[in-house]
Amino acid sequence: MSIEFLKHVIEQYGYIALFIGTFLEGETILLLAGFAAHSPEFHLDLTWVIVAAFAGSLSGDQTAFFVGRYWGKKLMARSEKWRSRAERVHIMLKKYHEVLILSFRFFYGLRNLTPFVLGSSDICARKFLLLNAIGAAVWAVIFALIGYAFGSLLENVLMRIINNVHHVEMAVLGLAALVVMALWLRKFLHRRRAK
Repeated sequence: MSIEFLKHVIEQYGYIALFIGTFLEGETILLLAGFAAHSPEFHLDLTWVIVAAFAGSLSGDQTAFFVGRYWGKKLMARSEKWRSRAERVHIMLKKYHEVLILSFRFFYGLRNLTPFVLGSSDICARKFLLLNAIGAAVWAVIFALIGYAFGSLLENVLMRIINNVHHVEMAVLGLAALVVMALWLRKFLHRRRAK
């Protein structure tokens, strides 16, 4: 998906698009929504951006967990690729247990597979829900604020450029005048010597 397409979707469908985007994956659309929340043309509120992203992320991961709970072992038995990835997640789960559940959405490549694999394990559904909710809340706040801060930074940089355009124009005009005078003086001196 292109960034232009995501911007269009956010502009047209706002929080619903954000919910669906974060249900499926989400970092890019959440960053753009945070950025859009800073821009008055999008009419998005940062608080609701965070709420929609939290709800979408939590719902998506809980769905993947329950799909893994009921059909995970059967689906993994069909694919060697899925089995090898699931084995890596199980190894990480043994080493890092709660930390993995809290942080998997921050690591590219783990976001979609981990809740599915965790569902196929013996982790208690309530424990997963609690840790998943905490992780989703932290993730939604961090990525929304990064997008919002980027919007603020970009606005400040653009305002400084716009405010300094007059000074830059005058400097360029002065430099151009000096160059023209230097060329004229050089030509004048060259003609004088030639005579």
